[in-house]
Amino acid sequence: MLILLCLLAAVMLALGFEMLLVMGVPSVLARFTDFPNIPEAVIAQKLVGGVNVSTLLAIPFFIFAADLMASGSIAERLMTLVKRNMGHRTGGLGQTTVVSCMAFGSVCGSAPATVAALGRFLHPELVRNGYPERFSLGLIASSAECALLIPPSITLLVYAWLTGTSVAALFASGLVVGIVLGIGFLVHVRLVTARENIAPLPRATAAERWEATKAATLALGMPLIILGGIYSGLFTATEAAAVAVAYALLVEVGIYRKLGLADVMRVAEQSALTIVAVFILLAMGSLLSYFVTLARLPDMLLGLLTDLHVNWVVFLLAVNIVFFIAGMFIDPNSIMVVLVPALFPVATALGIDPIHFGVLVCLNICIGMITPPFGLDLFVTSSALNRPVETVIAGIWPFILTNIAVLMVISYVPAISTALPRLLGY
Repeated sequence: MLILLCLLAAVMLALGFEMLLVMGVPSVLARFTDFPNIPEAVIAQKLVGGVNVSTLLAIPFFIFAADLMASGSIAERLMTLVKRNMGHRTGGLGQTTVVSCMAFGSVCGSAPATVAALGRFLHPELVRNGYPERFSLGLIASSAECALLIPPSITLLVYAWLTGTSVAALFASGLVVGIVLGIGFLVHVRLVTARENIAPLPRATAAERWEATKAATLALGMPLIILGGIYSGLFTATEAAAVAVAYALLVEVGIYRKLGLADVMRVAEQSALTIVAVFILLAMGSLLSYFVTLARLPDMLLGLLTDLHVNWVVFLLAVNIVFFIAGMFIDPNSIMVVLVPALFPVATALGIDPIHFGVLVCLNICIGMITPPFGLDLFVTSSALNRPVETVIAGIWPFILTNIAVLMVISYVPAISTALPRLLGY
């Protein structure tokens, strides 16, 4: 019967059902077909209790903070600071795009928010300075991925909830891997701009650089407060998220005066819709994970791999392929809650470090965000910049290859992921 329920989920996905139904309907049916002795109240308990976790409270705070900063002036000030210091280099404006996305990712943790906040400033400048349209769109969409790795990362928070891994350790690892991914994009931009002979921007004066630094000082304070507070033990990741909201409100409303009360209410409504959608998926994922565990699916998968004499090298290759295919059709949060509960026990049984596996999963999610035909950031970029999604897709393929190259390095050089967390004592 379990096989039939899996087929039902696949058919529902192919027919275009919402992911909450794709996960929820087979889970509920499993209770009546395979586990009839389980009380019906367990379904409600798992739906509510699964998301009644203090770690998850950080997600709505970080989403709200990200939306506040995307609607305010923090993004523009960070971008200006990077441009004044890097624009005169070969490929400087393209590299400014990458570093700006990394910088904004360090204060918001959301790839769609990064695209929406920075794309409207960066895209016109890229095109105006001779960068091809397709390349510019692909660069913005792919560079925003770094926000999913560089803390505070909402994706890593979900992984921590699913597996019980330390949030602080994952944030430390994500910082390193996010920088490695950013370096990959910087090299990519340098090669393309040198080949296309795209002229750099004029060198900014010392006064212009100083002015940009002063303007962005408060924006730069956000990652220092969040990460400094977490690693000093001053507050937890959840408390850091609440501080991020308070800081964003103080800076954007009280100091920069970019947002008024009506703007804050509008942003709050927008954030609430996003938060509800995320938590419905997480609740359904919690229910699905419960029945996956009862069905002993991880044990069966581990037994199959043992019989086939599969080692960790082959397993990680298979994981990367599965996530790549899933990313073409399923949204990131759904991929996490469906695949991680089944794969994580197998990974640990094969001796793979939970932190290494976590950032590897997150990097796969990054690739899924830009993988056609249904990568979320493709549509966010198309909508935010008012460009056809086909044009965005046409420009994204070279960056997917760069992502895959970085993914292979991270997969098979675990020390990149684990060195900093171990240095910090995690």
